[in-house]
Amino acid sequence: MSFEDLRVGELYEVLRLRSEVFVVEQQCPYQDIDGADREAMHLLGVQDQELKAYARCFAAGVKFPEASIGRVLTRQSARGTGLGHVLMEQAVAAIYQVWGPQAIRIGAQAHLVGFYAQHGFADAGKPYMEDGIPHLEMLREA
Repeated sequence: MSFEDLRVGELYEVLRLRSEVFVVEQQCPYQDIDGADREAMHLLGVQDQELKAYARCFAAGVKFPEASIGRVLTRQSARGTGLGHVLMEQAVAAIYQVWGPQAIRIGAQAHLVGFYAQHGFADAGKPYMEDGIPHLEMLREA
């Protein structure tokens, strides 16, 4: 859904869960609200009336020359259930549906490279540090 389609309560839950995972759990104080949410397509994974998973997708040229997926997360209690894999499948499908089949680039946390490889992403750059966490750019060809 677009930023404008998010209801206030949904936006609150998205920002709360992103803070819970990326700031508190990963002990990484950074500015999560980066101004890009208005340009993103937001995917919310809700089960039992609770936000369990989230990702945001961008058209080519917004974050990278290619379309991209970011802020991918699952609530700690939902990890290991396969929900993250469903989320990635839906994120790729949403990009293809909205903007057409094309290459997709991500900035993956290094410890999740294997997870993203299961979804067709391959190493596409040198490792780098972002907010104190090792990352690697990965690309899924069209």
